[in-house]
Amino acid sequence: MEKHEKLTLTLLGRDSWSRPVYEGSDGNLYVDTDPCADRQPRICTKYRNAFDGEPDTPVHADITFVPCRDTW
Repeated sequence: MEKHEKLTLTLLGRDSWSRPVYEGSDGNLYVDTDPCADRQPRICTKYRNAFDGEPDTPVHADITFVPCRDTW
């Protein structure tokens, strides 16, 4: 079994595509590219760490959402 890092994501708001944007416990910005309530989150970094940046690298970690996961 692959061991994942732990990451806490704090909701900042929604980007220009209405995707939830989070700030990670590591100071980087992340986006949920599939924020449907009935699906698992697909978390990616934000290109150049910009709030409205494109989704970049997929993240594989044990994630805690603060205060909760924002979904459509």
